[in-house]
Amino acid sequence: MASNVNPTVRRRRLGQELRRLRELKGMTAEEVAERLLVSQSKISRLENGRRSISQRDVRDLCGVYEVEDHRIVDSLMQMAKDSRQQGWWHAFGDIPYSVYIGLETEAASLRIYESLLVPDLLQTPGYAEAVIPGTVPELAPDHLEKRIQVRMRRQERVNDPERPLRLWVVLDESALRRVVGSHLIMREQLDHLVEMSNLPHVTVQILPYDTGAHAGMSGTFSILKFDDASDSSVVYIEGVTSDLYLEKTNDVHKYTIMYEHLRAQALSAEASREFIAAAAKSHADARG
Repeated sequence: MASNVNPTVRRRRLGQELRRLRELKGMTAEEVAERLLVSQSKISRLENGRRSISQRDVRDLCGVYEVEDHRIVDSLMQMAKDSRQQGWWHAFGDIPYSVYIGLETEAASLRIYESLLVPDLLQTPGYAEAVIPGTVPELAPDHLEKRIQVRMRRQERVNDPERPLRLWVVLDESALRRVVGSHLIMREQLDHLVEMSNLPHVTVQILPYDTGAHAGMSGTFSILKFDDASDSSVVYIEGVTSDLYLEKTNDVHKYTIMYEHLRAQALSAEASREFIAAAAKSHADARG
């Protein structure tokens, strides 16, 4: 049964606290691994929140770090217990980007630069049904339906009545021109994009072809920011076989600056809506 506890975020916070305790002790990850007779990579995975943390792991690490305050140990043990619960997405089985979904579910704001397709959170069901098998051609039909369901469920986060996600998208013109599925699907998708961009917490800006060279030509990325001050921002870069999560302050800063350049080069929000509407009409005209 899914829980309101977000296991991804619990693991991340717990990992950050364990790293802090290690650094206070003046120990390296390699030294800790030697003490516990485990691999250094395990310690690193525990600290970056990419691996489930058992209560036994917490107990052993607190022993190495000589944590004497039982309240701290109990708090960390509870976080380890929470981190092993299941988020809503686990009900759909093995989702390859489940770590990202956990972060997205908890994020206060999300900045996306996308060059080739409409971002997941703004896709219509028809567009999603066409684009997913196109990008993952060997996906089985039952897995396709599962991914569509997960994508539609993720979109609920955008309009969460209690805490709507602050979404800012910079989108390359190519995403508007590429015919995914059919011209009818594209017309519906772009009309939906215009509608969503009118929401007060959603901003969409278009980078037209005539912008020329721009800061995002090295690839797409997303920046997730959280309300809790203990949760540092994360840069997410999707890969084919594995994804990249950047959390170091310097890395996040560089991508943030890059995003500001993209926003400055893109059309204004109002001009972008007009641009998208014109692109939608071109698909309607092409459909005849």
